Amino acid sequence: MRMPDGIKWCFVATVVALSASMATAQQSQKVDDKALKNASRNGDDWLTNGRDYQETRYSPLKQIDASNVGKLGLAWYYDTDSDRGTVETTPIESNGTLYATLPWSVVVALDARTGKEKWRWDPVIGHMNFPPGSIGNPNKVRTGPSVCCGPANRGVALYDGKVYVGTLDSRLVALDAETGKVVWDVQTIGKNEDYSITGAPRIVKGKVIIGNAGGEYAVRGFITAYDAETGKQLWRFYTVPGDPSKPFESKALEAAAKTWSGDWWKLGGGGNAWDGISYDPELDLLYVGIGQGGPWVQGFRSPKGMDNLYLCSIVALHPDTGELAWYFQTTPADTWDYDAVQSMTLADLKIDGKMRKVIMQAPKNGFFYVLDRRTGKFISGAPYVKVTWATGLDPKTGRPIEAPGMRYENKEVDVAPGPAGGHAWQSMSYNPNTGLVYIPALDSTFRYISTKEFKPELGVYNWGIVFRPVAPPAPGESVAAPPANQAFLSAWDPVTEKERWRVPQMNGGGTVTTAGNLVFAASAGGDLVAFSADKGEKLWSVKLLPGLANPSTYMLDGKQYISVLSGRGGKARIYTFALDGNVPVPPPSAGPPPPPPPGAAPAAPPTQNQQQ
Repeated sequence: MRMPDGIKWCFVATVVALSASMATAQQSQKVDDKALKNASRNGDDWLTNGRDYQETRYSPLKQIDASNVGKLGLAWYYDTDSDRGTVETTPIESNGTLYATLPWSVVVALDARTGKEKWRWDPVIGHMNFPPGSIGNPNKVRTGPSVCCGPANRGVALYDGKVYVGTLDSRLVALDAETGKVVWDVQTIGKNEDYSITGAPRIVKGKVIIGNAGGEYAVRGFITAYDAETGKQLWRFYTVPGDPSKPFESKALEAAAKTWSGDWWKLGGGGNAWDGISYDPELDLLYVGIGQGGPWVQGFRSPKGMDNLYLCSIVALHPDTGELAWYFQTTPADTWDYDAVQSMTLADLKIDGKMRKVIMQAPKNGFFYVLDRRTGKFISGAPYVKVTWATGLDPKTGRPIEAPGMRYENKEVDVAPGPAGGHAWQSMSYNPNTGLVYIPALDSTFRYISTKEFKPELGVYNWGIVFRPVAPPAPGESVAAPPANQAFLSAWDPVTEKERWRVPQMNGGGTVTTAGNLVFAASAGGDLVAFSADKGEKLWSVKLLPGLANPSTYMLDGKQYISVLSGRGGKARIYTFALDGNVPVPPPSAGPPPPPPPGAAPAAPPTQNQQQ
């Protein structure tokens, strides 16, 4: 039966209105505990730093796939006009708005369809203290807290109409998601102390979880939970024990104190949680990566050696109380700056015929770890980059078997990896379809030299080592300089602990992988590149500003987008791509590279990898 024209148009209008209403409803979903718990199944949005609680950085979207990725074009770009500094953020998208952070803890909210700025919040941190030669805006007045390697920030968290960000002057700030106005602002540590926050907060059960940086200054690390609505501190877990003459904050720290010696607490000890955080809602366990010792040289902070818990560890905490459930230490008695703060990915893997709930990490020390995330028990591990400091891992415990002669007190020693690590802040990703983890990796060797006299000072790097050029060999000597660093993208099989494929010169930023059999990664020269996730075939690339952060992907109005922040400081841009995008890509015009840390020699680790 033929429908009358009037009724037909009324019907069509109704369908269009309903479709628009459904689309609007889809894009105005509340970011709450349920949304965060189900983020792994929601391909439309990118709600948290690693896309989901499991920190997989895997998207189920497949509109863009290996067959059509060559048609990607620029949909829009946004010039950040930010101050100088490294960019390390992951763009977060919800309800049609893209949120990102810039150097100096600046937050921007953009229309995710067009790149038009909705609001911009600047904490006005124009007083950071950078030691001579470090990365800082030379126009800033140097009075106040200190920062290791530049005014970076890795992103925000979203929850219940608010945007949460940690700042370089160690504040945790809640902003209204619609307006950018401050809702609450708390100081996480005393002003003008040698701490900073560069990592992205995470939201767990109505709590904002945040750590801090500062290990280069030999402070005492901790991680804290705040009420997401009010900013009230709920609990704090210190990562290393304090003064043993005073009551310990927990039995976990009382036990840890038995693994330290000397007057370590007077130096702080280190152990800053400056990046990786994951959460398992089913087990209700929060996983936090812990940084290196402060100072680096163990003999200066713990003269009798010992393991120095909980440095360079993964700790599992009960999120309601902050109490320790278990720990696994990747580098006992660390003296090489082998943080274990790198991203931790949760997955269910079939190993030896049995499904295992695992946590995976590629920390700085060069070994890829697979642990039981219920108990922290070691399952497997193998070197994913060149490793000389250890000959392997104990097959039962996972404890490294330290190679002789690798400690450098009162001598010079070449060690691999160097302080840049096998993997640092650049995000790795896991694709459940290929079963592979994609690691922006680095083969590096560094000549470690301890200082002859160590005198800790406030506001100054307290590494305990010497950064200086490697002297040419004297006549008749055959001493050679350490080999040059080699960056690459590694597709790692966590079940077999073997590399499946590798692409050289691909450690210029983080990765994201999708159901479209794709993995996006960055070259050292500033190329955003798409590879086939199963074989590593190069399918598409575009030249951007050198210095990429971590990409993300989302879907709006039936169109999939890929967004990434790239560049250094005032030259930085946010680029967003889509199929058949036709905006001309602005020509790359990289500014001068950031200066190295104070006293850094050519053999020193790359700043972007050392970044806290």
